[in-house]
Amino acid sequence: MALSKNTRTGALAMLGAFVMLGMGYAAVPLYDLFCRVTGFGGTTQVATKAQAEAAAALASAETISIRFDASTSRDIPWEFRPSQSTDKVRIGERDLATYVARNLTDEPITGTATFNVEPAQAGIYFNKIQCFCFTEQTLQPGQEVTMPVLYFVDPAILDDETIGDIEQITLSYTFHRAKEPVTSALDRSQ
Repeated sequence: MALSKNTRTGALAMLGAFVMLGMGYAAVPLYDLFCRVTGFGGTTQVATKAQAEAAAALASAETISIRFDASTSRDIPWEFRPSQSTDKVRIGERDLATYVARNLTDEPITGTATFNVEPAQAGIYFNKIQCFCFTEQTLQPGQEVTMPVLYFVDPAILDDETIGDIEQITLSYTFHRAKEPVTSALDRSQ
């Protein structure tokens, strides 16, 4: 049985709508993957201990300044700051930075950190081995915590002519309030 031209056009339009809807849902994870692979927009890389050891074997005598920046969004009443504002590191060697967060309220608050690196082109060379930004952080009322970031700058940065002779990379974090956990009726009745 042959389909009429209008039925075929309608079916193709529906198929196109479903494809566009699917692309809409896939856009965020695909963009996230693109940023992580390319370092686009200052997205840092996540490295394993083995990758850090390989970079350390290629470590350069050259150093670079790392500037640490911290902020909070308006919806999270925390004090958040780096333990030190800058550090000079050897390219390829692991280094540890720490940030301090304190809950200024009388209630537990859970936060999530977003991050980026400036200049954005350096994101592909900035590797984090361990970071508080990988998990939600819950601070009890008045609690202060020190949160580590273990990182290294890939020696391949020295071979990238597009970056030029950068002297400083800025690692910036912003804490946002996480969505509050959903409690069941049973939890509320106890």
